[in-house]
Amino acid sequence: MREIAAHFSGTPIKETVVDISRYLEENAFIDYTNDFKEVKGQQKAKKALEIAAAGGHNVLMTGSPGSGKTMMAKCMASILPPLELKEALELTKIYSISGLLSADEPLMTKRPYRSVHHTASPNGIIGGGTSPKPGEITLAHRGVLFLDEIVEFPRSVLEVLRQPLEDGEVTISRAKTTIKYPSRFILVGAMNPCPCGYLGDKEKQCTCSDIQIKRYQARLSGPMLDRIDLIINVPRLTTEELINIKTESEPSSKIRERVIRARKIQADRYKDEEIFTNSELTAPMIKRYCRLDDESREILKQAAQIYQLSGRKFNRILKIARTIADLAGEKNIKKEHLTQALQYRG
Repeated sequence: MREIAAHFSGTPIKETVVDISRYLEENAFIDYTNDFKEVKGQQKAKKALEIAAAGGHNVLMTGSPGSGKTMMAKCMASILPPLELKEALELTKIYSISGLLSADEPLMTKRPYRSVHHTASPNGIIGGGTSPKPGEITLAHRGVLFLDEIVEFPRSVLEVLRQPLEDGEVTISRAKTTIKYPSRFILVGAMNPCPCGYLGDKEKQCTCSDIQIKRYQARLSGPMLDRIDLIINVPRLTTEELINIKTESEPSSKIRERVIRARKIQADRYKDEEIFTNSELTAPMIKRYCRLDDESREILKQAAQIYQLSGRKFNRILKIARTIADLAGEKNIKKEHLTQALQYRG
């Protein structure tokens, strides 16, 4: 095309060289509205979200209203690493066919953050229509899908999410066609512990009966919970705790640096595996990359017996431990990484 332009213009056209990697890095970060430095306390929850961002793990936060669950979920966007070129091209295709690609940004440079209300239709979340268009789970590909008040979503919608969470893709079948869309996203869910929201709260008493609590919590099925890697309690801080917190919270920029380092370790490790993060490890890959020493193996064996861990939960704990080790810059999974991973299973 350069030669054709030179032929008709009569003057040579200089070649334009674009450094794609530099372009992605320069445009990956903006001044985020929500920053972790604004979140007081909640160190365990922040660490869990850092692990989720580093390894691409799904996370569920449960706690009383006002504990900061929604704000921390919004802060997730500020600690996500820049896109790899292959990821950017995947996202650009998705947003292009959805009609959402900006003319000012021909290449997607930022990981998506999609927040979905529980009144959204199944087609809006999963995708569909006469000519099947991508839904929210595909628009969140390589980014974050946030479901606030996750138990308020229809059970049918949550159960349909099970297959995309496991396989990283969704299949939409219609009479005339069947389309497969990618959906490898980090699911961040938030919920109250009970209908009134104050079960276990330090200052306000819960008014729910045992039956109400059980029914409410049962809206998330066992198979769905099996697909969530990190389950954490986010207690509401008391007024005294809020006033007495004097140290400034760590900013998102510092957390993001650790996340980027961990992601680079994973990119180097899996360069021949066609995957990007620890969450994508298959069973054979887990055996290869998540080896344990004798002491750690015995700890995991005892945990599996006491908590009756399913095979899926067993593998997810190993994936989380692998991410914790990567954040610590360790080549092998150690006892402390495994025990920390077990704490985040709820």
